[in-house]
Amino acid sequence: MKYMCGCDAAKYLRVKSPIPYRLRKLMPQHLKYGMNFAFGGTGVFNTFVPLPNMTTQIDFLEQLIKDKVYNSLDLTNSVALVSVAGNDYGRYMLTNGSQGLPSFVASVVNQTANNLIRIKGLGVKKIAVGALQPLGCLPPQTATTSFQRCNATSNALVLLHNSLLNQAVTKLNQEITKERSSFVILNLFDSFMSVLNNPSTHNIRNKLTPCCVGVSTNYSCGSVDKNNVKKYRVCDDPKSAFFWDLVHPTQAGWHAVYNKLRTMNDLQHILY
Repeated sequence: MKYMCGCDAAKYLRVKSPIPYRLRKLMPQHLKYGMNFAFGGTGVFNTFVPLPNMTTQIDFLEQLIKDKVYNSLDLTNSVALVSVAGNDYGRYMLTNGSQGLPSFVASVVNQTANNLIRIKGLGVKKIAVGALQPLGCLPPQTATTSFQRCNATSNALVLLHNSLLNQAVTKLNQEITKERSSFVILNLFDSFMSVLNNPSTHNIRNKLTPCCVGVSTNYSCGSVDKNNVKKYRVCDDPKSAFFWDLVHPTQAGWHAVYNKLRTMNDLQHILY
């Protein structure tokens, strides 16, 4: 089984982590484990990060097929994991505010559906797409309440996205009459919320407070000054924190999310 598109929690799916696309020529021995075409900060459309969007990432896969790096048998026995993490919405809201946002959500979901169809057309039989996680629970959204409550407005946007995505994927599967459903949604929203609503069950004590932060607003996790002096601080027990920095869960956080996700039928369906 190969992941043609990877994720942070690959090791919890009991597969080798796919090689990043940019390292494909440096580590050819890892090509058999699949490939991760993702670029941090990118989206379905262009974002503020000047790196390949999802359409271009699929172009990369298509070119590898043309170059015979992967053949039809490889694709048939592969799983594609498609991740839409919300970067498109960050760019839109910083540029346009909330005006016209529902229409933009629809355009993001429609393009995602087109991308799923394209990946299937390349020969991949099983395709998983992640629902949006609760963006309103990210530390920048909860900071105004001293990291006590998620932002309901932001999570309403997520629920709209996920509802439209569910409709689109249901329609795609209904159009496939001669084979088992090819498209599956991984319900990251419910998995995240299950952990955040019951953190002690997963040995999580700091559910919304980030573990690694800059020493001031001028710095972020991992920042150093010109003398290479650290300008960030890390919490005493990262294993008890859900969020590592302002955006990403800790390893403990991902592990808790995966343990919840693995009990859902959707994940069982795509893996087996």
